[in-house]
Amino acid sequence: MRIFENLNKSAIRGAALGLLTLTGGVASMPLATLAEPVHGIAIYGEPALQQGFAHLPYANPDAPKGGTIRLAEPGGFDSLKPWVLKGNAAWGVGVHVTESLMMRSIDEPFTLYGLLAETIEVAPDRQWVEFTLREEARFSDGSPVTVDDVIWSYETLGTQGHPRYLAAWSRVDRIEATGPRSVRLTFTEPDRELPLLMGLRPILKKAQWEGQDFAASSLEVPIGSGAYVVDQIEPGRSISFRRNPDYWGRDLPLMAGVNNFDVIRYDYFADANAMFEAFKAGAVTVWRELSAQKWAREYGFPLMTDGRAVQAEIPNERPSGIVGLVMNTRNPAFADWRVRQALIEMFNFRFINQTLNGGADPRITSYFSNSVLAMQDGPATGRVAELLAPFAADLPPGTLDGYTLPEGSDRAMDRAGVRRAMALMAEAGWTVQDGQLKNAQGQPFAFEILLNQNGTAMRSGSEVQQIVNIYVEALRPLGITPRITLLDSAQYIERTNNYQFDMTWYERGLSLSPGSEQRLYWGRDGVSTPGSRNWMGIDSPAAEAMIDAMTAADTAEDFTAAVRALDRVLTAGRYVIPVSFSPISRLAHAADLKYPEEIPMYGDWPGFLPEVWWQETN
Repeated sequence: MRIFENLNKSAIRGAALGLLTLTGGVASMPLATLAEPVHGIAIYGEPALQQGFAHLPYANPDAPKGGTIRLAEPGGFDSLKPWVLKGNAAWGVGVHVTESLMMRSIDEPFTLYGLLAETIEVAPDRQWVEFTLREEARFSDGSPVTVDDVIWSYETLGTQGHPRYLAAWSRVDRIEATGPRSVRLTFTEPDRELPLLMGLRPILKKAQWEGQDFAASSLEVPIGSGAYVVDQIEPGRSISFRRNPDYWGRDLPLMAGVNNFDVIRYDYFADANAMFEAFKAGAVTVWRELSAQKWAREYGFPLMTDGRAVQAEIPNERPSGIVGLVMNTRNPAFADWRVRQALIEMFNFRFINQTLNGGADPRITSYFSNSVLAMQDGPATGRVAELLAPFAADLPPGTLDGYTLPEGSDRAMDRAGVRRAMALMAEAGWTVQDGQLKNAQGQPFAFEILLNQNGTAMRSGSEVQQIVNIYVEALRPLGITPRITLLDSAQYIERTNNYQFDMTWYERGLSLSPGSEQRLYWGRDGVSTPGSRNWMGIDSPAAEAMIDAMTAADTAEDFTAAVRALDRVLTAGRYVIPVSFSPISRLAHAADLKYPEEIPMYGDWPGFLPEVWWQETN
């Protein structure tokens, strides 16, 4: 077993993490002023890699090219357009086929280096950003990537694309060509993060899509500038990408040791069990194990014992994010924080974690746990307390004075938790009558738990169902019997996009550089706008203000305080019943697949697998 337990990182990591790590307080760092075009940009300070760097620190420039990697996805797909809300897009199109002006390094909190753009220039206050395209940048059909393509892509994504693009675009005052290869975006107000976000927008070929209904789902093969082109498609079942031998950017330092496979193939399966069986049979060459208990006990099958596959553990230093059962506060029954707390009390995490996971992984204690951005134990102090003070009267208990999740019991029934839950429900107007929890009008407390039978990115469908089944049994002493509804991926996406659920499984990964995207996750616009990630229906002036403070911060100290304050608002808001997380990724893979010894700060994150992996051949 290949295990990385401790990463002794170079000065690159120190320079990056030093911006966010607290040692008795974060050192204030002024906003970097870029007075001329440069090769990269960081959220704070300067990029770790200087002009003329040879390769990314987590890529192996000597990695051989060739071979095939076969990956598994749950469910199916009916679209090749990941940039719009309609349809269920195949995974990989937006990763392998299209590119953006800048590329993110996953070994720094938030740093971008020029990809399609040769240079980036920003105003001293970051109210505008200008990109200059590389003269050699080409789409896969050989046509040049032009300023017209850039402007059309930004305008189209910002007005007709997926809602994730809309919020940032609303803060753009104008976009204009400033030269034959340069384009400038001017913002409605200075924004520290917006230049970076704009650098990550996918650039599409205007001539391919102009005149069509861009918002419509489509199986038309996109023409991109990326290292891969779509090779073979079997709608709903498989898609493969073939490395373009004429890829324009193959000699860039950013691409040294990157995009090593000739073919990347994704096969779709009905559920996680079918995916795992495909890996055991050798039809899939990488399997991500989400259960620590299975990882330790169920890998004695021939593929592993005869050495054709191995187990690897990839560590990371990123926030846990939030994973668990989310309560939709658009449902009046969940609008009361006391009801939500009662339902949290009834979720006996200790018993569930021990039963299904052997107790191996820790619980998520807040949205940014496992990182320096996490809220601190006990009462809010210092700048965090100052930020929250104007909203104190309207914040749920625990936001300012400290909030912790119930510990639970080793037994199936946590009697202390049941007593606390009953008391909270009674305060909210719900009591047990004739074996059912009802309000004063005799209406029962009833809700639906909506699940995707195909599973999710972090949990198999069967594991989620096991968790929910135990939870449903635990709710019986409270007089609650939820209805469980299983849907296929397409139906599930349709209902969750339109918030047509009471409770469902929720996964939201978070980074060390949260910013404007937090409005898409928790902003009030998502209460009614379809397709946002605000599944819980948060409408909190305090959350909005903390996001504003975060994006306006000029120092790492103020930024960290704003994130910690937001973490308190979200966690004490009691919107999600959190489960466990793993500080490592557990990957079983074919023995001839390799990855670099240097593991990036974000660990197994987009940009790591399959980008910097390779296949060794005899």
